[in-house]
Amino acid sequence: MNKAELIDAIAANAGLTKAASKKALDATILAISDALKQGEKVSLIGFGTFGVAKRSARTGRNPRTKAPIQIPAKTVVKFKPGSELSKGVK
Repeated sequence: MNKAELIDAIAANAGLTKAASKKALDATILAISDALKQGEKVSLIGFGTFGVAKRSARTGRNPRTKAPIQIPAKTVVKFKPGSELSKGVK
């Protein structure tokens, strides 16, 4: 499912127009992104939790030349699915 299909599904399930569904989805994504940028967790009960984790710097290998390379530290987004989402996937 891509973003357009998700907007169609939201519109059908919520009885909204596609324009209103797109605005709602965009606002949701923006709110989650802003919270993660501030280092906050976002928990959606039954769906899952978005969080931020720090990866430390490490030494890796270039797969082509096998030469060691330094991989810098960075912050990444993690998602842990909730119980309701996990039940529905099986």
